Amino acid sequence: MSLDSLRSTFRYRVARHALIGPALWVWGRPRVTGRQHIPRTGPVILAANHLAISDSFFVVQSARRPVMFLAKSDYFTQPGLRGRVKKVFFSGMGQIPVDRSGGAKASPAIDAATKIVRSGGAWGIHPEGTRSPDGRIYKGHTGVIRVAAATGTPVVPIALTGTDGRNRRTFLRSRVTVDVLPPLDMSDVSIDDEVSIRRATDRLIDAIAARTGQERVPVYAKPGSARKQAS
Repeated sequence: MSLDSLRSTFRYRVARHALIGPALWVWGRPRVTGRQHIPRTGPVILAANHLAISDSFFVVQSARRPVMFLAKSDYFTQPGLRGRVKKVFFSGMGQIPVDRSGGAKASPAIDAATKIVRSGGAWGIHPEGTRSPDGRIYKGHTGVIRVAAATGTPVVPIALTGTDGRNRRTFLRSRVTVDVLPPLDMSDVSIDDEVSIRRATDRLIDAIAARTGQERVPVYAKPGSARKQAS
């Protein structure tokens, strides 16, 4: 193992087990169900709804293995001490920097995700692409299904509730629920069939919404809208 890999592993374990992990368990008191659907080894894609910044951290903490999410490259390139702290923090929580601007620039994200699962890793993703601005669940982007179909990797839906604290009255009374659902049926999906890819993406969002009780919105959530709603 290279020195960079050792450093990355060390940061990940410190962040997960000593820094962020205990704080998440105290704040969210997460209740995790269906953990058996996440294989302990081998490639897997964990696809969760997106209500709050902490969502990916709760997914990481709930899995019994390292999980890698793709994060905005901006988190890793800010100057100064604050930028260095952010870089260490996000790296330690399994975040990988990519350009997620969309369009022609989306391929680095797809390439990075494909590399993760082809190396036998677990890739975490929020198919909505950005946080929900109003608690509803929005149309999913198809990248998750494209990677799954191209690599033969199973997709495990994860339904998160309580991470946004909408019903929280005091700091400690929030209760986060992480429901790990059975793997998505991908038997009818072909990488060359856009219709089947979209259909499977919708099926993924439907499965999550059925567990969370969120209202389905048939359009994409707009980046930044969650932050505007909260301000």
